[in-house]
Amino acid sequence: MGLISFLQEKMGGKHVPVSGFDSALVEEYAELVGELCYRELAFWSAINMIANAVSKCEFKTFVNKKETQGPEYYLWNVEPNQNQNSSGFIHKWIAHLYRRNECLIVEYGGRLYVADSFVKTPYALYEDIFSNVTIGDFSFTRTFTQSEVLYWQLGERDMKKVVDALYAGYSKLLAYSMKAYQKSRGTKGVYQYGTIPVAGTKEREAFDNIINNQIKTWLNSDNAALPLGSGQEWKELTQKTYSSESTRDIRAMVDDISDFTAKAVGIHPALLRGDVQDVGNALDYTLTFCVDPLTVILQEEINRKRYGLKGMQSGNYLQIDTKTIKHIDWFDIANNVDKLISSGARSINDILKMVDEPTIDEPWANEHFITRNYMPFKEALEQANTLKGGEQK
Repeated sequence: MGLISFLQEKMGGKHVPVSGFDSALVEEYAELVGELCYRELAFWSAINMIANAVSKCEFKTFVNKKETQGPEYYLWNVEPNQNQNSSGFIHKWIAHLYRRNECLIVEYGGRLYVADSFVKTPYALYEDIFSNVTIGDFSFTRTFTQSEVLYWQLGERDMKKVVDALYAGYSKLLAYSMKAYQKSRGTKGVYQYGTIPVAGTKEREAFDNIINNQIKTWLNSDNAALPLGSGQEWKELTQKTYSSESTRDIRAMVDDISDFTAKAVGIHPALLRGDVQDVGNALDYTLTFCVDPLTVILQEEINRKRYGLKGMQSGNYLQIDTKTIKHIDWFDIANNVDKLISSGARSINDILKMVDEPTIDEPWANEHFITRNYMPFKEALEQANTLKGGEQK
């Protein structure tokens, strides 16, 4: 869709002049484009943040309850299809899911593709049917049943539509604040003259030129002179007021738009605004209420369609690991790593995987260790009595 068609749709079908522009209509479109930019900036910033987080996750595959890195692993983590790597594939996947509140992935020739468009025909007691499925310039002539595709619906209500409706009212307040700011920085004056010349005369033509062109040009120029004739005078009415309206007030309203969008998708508002204070807690919030629930939804659909009940009972399944999302500094986690290894909770290779480091190809790196400080209470009591000379009471 071109810009003109897009604006026509947003303006309720109004005609966009291609030549001989109507200045009032052009100004209206300019304001519309500005408002859409604020809304689209907030939305796509949020979606890119979610997509970046999911693309950092590892799609682990298990066969007989053992983690493996076979063709299925390669498909999800490296190359879903011949035209996309996994990161590009995931970004398109997440963008479609949030933009349209639904997403369809089809398998063709052993490769996975995100459908650009489709028509879903739902049935209560039978499988849903998907028709008119298109991927880029290719359209499938056949239909797909629910069991043949991967299909997600993000929520019962399309939150983007809710946010857009909220912004439709809020944008008026934002536009009013911008105009108030411009007005407070403007210059006004009184143009005094003797008598208005008779219409149709050269004097009237010169008079209209001063009113419509010269004064406006003079006010908008940094350096200019205003030629006035006999009986004409310009007097500035007020100096620039510089009232309480400021760009910071407008910025606060733009931040409100980001906050609305962040709440709708489950992101902590501070992350979308770019605040760095207490970013750790904001990230934990986002992982807990946005990314983790999303990855559960994604992997549930993958497991039920690509593995099924029998596959999962045999220990064959896919798991989306979100532990790799956070940036990890070795010096920050040194004490925690020591506790994980010394308690036997994790092996050395487990730790290396968590921090996205190469594993050690040695048997001892997969073993679990525990210090002698950890033992059952009964054994600790027996050792204490032994140290006292073996006396027991």
